[in-house]
Amino acid sequence: MSYATIARNTIANMAKREADAFLAAHPRSAALAAQTNQSYLFGVPLHWMADWGTPVPLFVSHAQGARFTCVDGHEYSDFCLGDTGAMFGHSPPAVAHALTAQASKGYTTMLPTADAAIAGQALTERFGLPFWQLATTATDANRFVVRWARAITQRKKILVFDGCYHGTIDDVFVDLDPANPDAPPSTRASLLGQVYDLTQFTDVVEFNDIEAVRAKLVSREFACVLTEPALTNCGMVLPADGFLAQLREACTQTDTLLIFDETHTISAGYAGYTGLCDFLPDMLVAGKAIAGGLPCAVYGMSASVAQRMRTAKEAAPAGHSGIGTTLSGNMITMALLAVNLKQVATAPAFDLIIAQQSKLSQGLRALIAQYNLPWNVTQLGARSEFQFCLHSPTNGREAQAAMDGALEQAVHLYLLNRGVMITPFHNMTLVCPDTTDADIARFLAAFEQCLIELTDAQNQNYCIKMVQT
Repeated sequence: MSYATIARNTIANMAKREADAFLAAHPRSAALAAQTNQSYLFGVPLHWMADWGTPVPLFVSHAQGARFTCVDGHEYSDFCLGDTGAMFGHSPPAVAHALTAQASKGYTTMLPTADAAIAGQALTERFGLPFWQLATTATDANRFVVRWARAITQRKKILVFDGCYHGTIDDVFVDLDPANPDAPPSTRASLLGQVYDLTQFTDVVEFNDIEAVRAKLVSREFACVLTEPALTNCGMVLPADGFLAQLREACTQTDTLLIFDETHTISAGYAGYTGLCDFLPDMLVAGKAIAGGLPCAVYGMSASVAQRMRTAKEAAPAGHSGIGTTLSGNMITMALLAVNLKQVATAPAFDLIIAQQSKLSQGLRALIAQYNLPWNVTQLGARSEFQFCLHSPTNGREAQAAMDGALEQAVHLYLLNRGVMITPFHNMTLVCPDTTDADIARFLAAFEQCLIELTDAQNQNYCIKMVQT
């Protein structure tokens, strides 16, 4: 069948019009941008804050639950939620109360608190791994688990999947050539300041290709396979039926550690994607949302891995291990982690957000079908993405090929100007316990109007896609 097309000039015209409308509606943001340009590189505290496709950054006044208000007084339904950091809503009341209570009791002492006992037990009960350590960010946690894996296996190499995301740990920025899948992997060209070839100690294969994994691991030179249970940052890629179980088996057979990074895939359920499996990884990382959106990450390990870690630490000379930071597990972090795990990120909360995301995903699918576009929607619990391809991608190469930066920017800005924000990096949407049916209806109404304008037959001069099946 034939599908609707979208003209390139339609996309460009929409982007220009929406950028002009944004500037007209946000004079205060524009004024603040002029000020911050004088003191911040790229005009913002973190350059990612300028990645939204807006002509100037959108400055926030306050955020609560599933909504935030900008400095110009406009309210937005937030389906980005800090790119997962606020997955349980902005300022959950229980977390906010714990933060207020702890604020006058001390911030950091490099000593444990009673909250540490509560949080540790809660992590074990939730994820099934008996031992845990704290980090400040998931990037830190991923860096630490890779170091531990190398230390206890005495192997130097790690295996990752093309299109993976594990924060800014250098080791994982190794890519396959999308134009030549048989070419050797290379260090990512966009990685700034990289001075050595990462492929010396990191190899990469396509997600869902178990035979490629087995072919690598048979050498027994890999300390670990580090992976998200589903790829989430190159466009959503779900694991094929049986793939993760086969990955577990391949790692076990070659004495390779299997590490799950659940920082994004925690959206899959109460125990992340791990809770959907009938096996456990050797190590697990979670961050961003784990303490209600405050800087915190955790990494857990099996009893056997923990014993090997103790042995490695005891055998090492005295001195800095290169693992840990002074603020890891600070007093405030532990108080908020304990409260978030016990009172906010509960099983009923996950039931609610998954049900709400299902409503949104079903609505997006219905509109995509109604306007006859060759797109699809992939859902992972409380997270989903609409992708510019007929079927959900099966690996990173397919996911990357489905992206269209100009179209994404136009759609994102169109939605933003109508009070709906999604993640800036790709078409990811996330819901929280405070996301209402009204928020979802607002999203779907704006999305439908956007599709009407994009598929206007009078503008079909240069099509973006024509797919026939």
